[in-house]
Amino acid sequence: MEWLEHLIGEEWNIIPAGGATGEAYFAEQGERRLFLKRNSSPFLAVLSAEGIVPKLLWTKRVASGDVISAQAWLNGRKLEPEDMKSERVALLLKKIHTSDALLQMIQKLGKKPLSAKELLEQIVMMLDQAVIQKEPVQRALRYLEESLDSVAYDRPAVCHCDVNHHNWLLSEDNQLYLIDWDGAVIADPALDIGMLLHWYIPREEWEEWLHSYGMELTNSLLRRMKWYVIAQSIVSLQWYTTKQKKFEMDYWLNYLESLL
Repeated sequence: MEWLEHLIGEEWNIIPAGGATGEAYFAEQGERRLFLKRNSSPFLAVLSAEGIVPKLLWTKRVASGDVISAQAWLNGRKLEPEDMKSERVALLLKKIHTSDALLQMIQKLGKKPLSAKELLEQIVMMLDQAVIQKEPVQRALRYLEESLDSVAYDRPAVCHCDVNHHNWLLSEDNQLYLIDWDGAVIADPALDIGMLLHWYIPREEWEEWLHSYGMELTNSLLRRMKWYVIAQSIVSLQWYTTKQKKFEMDYWLNYLESLL
């Protein structure tokens, strides 16, 4: 981390913070605190301007060509599963899905709309033989293939793709943020909505949550949500298989069967 100390000064206490892509760090100097990340997306500036992530303070390019971003490090907490029912979660997700600024910026970065057909093709390519040979996975892939025509959608939006409760941050001053945007795509908003409803909201409360979001629970939405949740479940099963985490593998395999 010498390169980072050289950038911001040796007087900062720097702590690795992980991160899916790029390297992330916390930096602390007295009362001053920063969240630093190497090679975060230029998309971060618009997310900050829209109030969706904590404030972007600066970006700097270092000699290696890497770009370092610094955001405000906020005291707060991650949302608990039961918090996902709240109206403010629905409203922030709606803001994201209807933001022209986000859509225009992610398009400038070269992102193209991801159709259900393209997503299915990506999933099939990434699957190990050990996963693809599992009977529930084969049934799920048949379902996804046979359902493609019924999930066509022509109003794609910026989707986060991982609305897990751990990615929602509530600050001490009661501001809600959705963080970790490394996997963002342009797609059917049902991709995000389906995950959130299936994972966190009891079925009998879906209509109320969607009312807060500003959408009706139609048969079309139900089909599209189910399609994307099945797709995401296959991806999760593959991920935990790669990590050789049997408990999680069994969980996602059982969850996949319950969806089918």
